[in-house]
Amino acid sequence: MKKEALTRKETLAIGLMLFALFFGAGNMIFPPSLGQQAGVNTWSATVGFLITGVGLPLLGIIATSKTNGDFTKIANRVHPIFGIFFTIVLYLAIGPFFGIPRTDTVAFEIGVTPFLSDSALASNVPLMIYTIIFFGITLFLSLNPTKIADRIGKVLTPLLLTVLAILVLKSLLTPMGEFQLPQPRYESASFVAGFVDGYLTMDAIAALVFGIVVISSIREKGIVNSQKLSAICIKAGFIAAIGLILVYVSLAYIGASSVESIGMQANGGAILTAVARELFGGFGTIILGLAITFACLTTSIGLISACSSFFNRIFPKLSYKGFVVVLTIFSAVIANVGLTQLISISVPILTFIYPIAISLIVLSLVASVLRFGREVYVLAVVTSSFFSLFDGLNAANLKIASIDKLFTNYLPLYSDGMGWLIPTLIACIIGYMISKIRGSYIEDLESSSRKAS
Repeated sequence: MKKEALTRKETLAIGLMLFALFFGAGNMIFPPSLGQQAGVNTWSATVGFLITGVGLPLLGIIATSKTNGDFTKIANRVHPIFGIFFTIVLYLAIGPFFGIPRTDTVAFEIGVTPFLSDSALASNVPLMIYTIIFFGITLFLSLNPTKIADRIGKVLTPLLLTVLAILVLKSLLTPMGEFQLPQPRYESASFVAGFVDGYLTMDAIAALVFGIVVISSIREKGIVNSQKLSAICIKAGFIAAIGLILVYVSLAYIGASSVESIGMQANGGAILTAVARELFGGFGTIILGLAITFACLTTSIGLISACSSFFNRIFPKLSYKGFVVVLTIFSAVIANVGLTQLISISVPILTFIYPIAISLIVLSLVASVLRFGREVYVLAVVTSSFFSLFDGLNAANLKIASIDKLFTNYLPLYSDGMGWLIPTLIACIIGYMISKIRGSYIEDLESSSRKAS
């Protein structure tokens, strides 16, 4: 049944669903780590973190909403072959090869291992059993995409927020200590450091994947008009962004105020575990385990659903439910490799493709205002690909000494993992000048193509 608009309650449910899809366990770990290291500079670092950890994903949702959740249409502006190839790579990377298996392994590492004996930790059996249960739940909740908004937005997300609220309120009522002096990385450039930390959440890529889930959920509620679909999707994006901001700020505060009580910890997971134990004793680890499990489960469901919808559209001979089963089983097998191995293999790949995705998102949003041709997209993608390749090699500890020395000395932001940014901006300016000289405009080309077909 067609509808002209959604109720506020329905829009809120979709916004909460999107928040939960974004807010995986990795997102819980980064802010408290930032807080501990930034100390008295926590808030300036958090502002930088919010720009890339919330702002870019929101732009990604807005961009994909304008193409009915189909990122391929944006990537096609470089070239149709690149469009389908890069989108497949993106879905595989954020989906079955890394993103989906990581949801299981992170939930197991933080939510289960604190309760296991040394002999159990030395065995692969607990992870295997947990993986079967975790992905069994994911499979059940992903098979019917029409129910995802209700199951996540109305059930799992409120549970997740309740658990987080308990942890945050306790830390406010019984402060663990004062903010400490910042670590060297956050002393003089805390904003930039936080900006890079938010960049590493990889949520801008996730936004390109989750757009199709949000659009499908809105369609199932009876909205078919493209403009109204886009408008509701954007509203949901802002609801999710507000939720992320509140949670990130709270978790950064927890990290910054925890040093006196628990000392400096190696990573965000260790911080949250120690904080939960400090505030609630043994019960605290149970609270943290629940929060992590809910966060990972919602992200897993969203990624399975999004990837299944995408691959079903590309390879329609296998049904949506068929892809759900295949991707769930494949992800479960990969998850048993273990979290450390997954990260070591996948982070360099994500580091390489992330700047390309950012370039496409930003260009798609400014194209209607600046009116430029395909030249801008091509030069931006080629340039960001070239320089982000070396960022990826650095992440894999495969530095090329001569190039690394050259870039370190002469390429701004290279040492911060963002060496691609300035060259890509220059490439966009050159492409813009060329497109103006040639009088080309990508939207005109797309309109001509649609009429010809």
